[in-house]
Amino acid sequence: MSSQVSPAEDSPRHDPLRKPDVPDNVQDAIRTLIQWAGDDPTREGLVDTPKRVARAWLEYCQGYQEDPAVHLSRIFEEVGGYDEVVLLKDIPFQSHCEHHMAPIIGKAAIAYLPRNHVVGISKLARVLHGFARRLQIQERLTAEVAQCIWEHLRPQGVAVVIEANHACMTARGVRTPGVGMITSRMMGTFLEDERSRKEVLSLMGY
Repeated sequence: MSSQVSPAEDSPRHDPLRKPDVPDNVQDAIRTLIQWAGDDPTREGLVDTPKRVARAWLEYCQGYQEDPAVHLSRIFEEVGGYDEVVLLKDIPFQSHCEHHMAPIIGKAAIAYLPRNHVVGISKLARVLHGFARRLQIQERLTAEVAQCIWEHLRPQGVAVVIEANHACMTARGVRTPGVGMITSRMMGTFLEDERSRKEVLSLMGY
């Protein structure tokens, strides 16, 4: 009996070996931008750039094609009575700011205080990447990751701290490289209890 492949699984977006088709209007838009910036989109080095840019943006924005909460659907209840902080730190991520579509590159620390079950630690990183691979601002990204974990794991507390550099600040405008931005979101115990908040921030290295 042959297995059926769903349209989503058969989509170019889900096949890393298949290059997705790029609509003409998308390529035309990128050519217009190249020309407006001052270059010739028909010269040899730029002829294939519209397709490359379009396909790159499909990768940058993969987060729109998924629900990050799906990664929290499988939980483990056999934890041997463990009820202390679970922390994943120094998770690298890349995003793009919604104001200038410039890169945001940073790292995140995600912690939660379990109630009676845990989730695989790689899933915390997947939640982060699911939200990061969209047009973002760092403040909202921080809040979305924390809220998703809070709603779907229902832990006693959630803490998310994100530290990142923004190309919209380092490569244009004020042009100030080396400046990092830190945002945090505390929920539950980590918000209400100062001692717990200090403990988790210390474990994160802040």
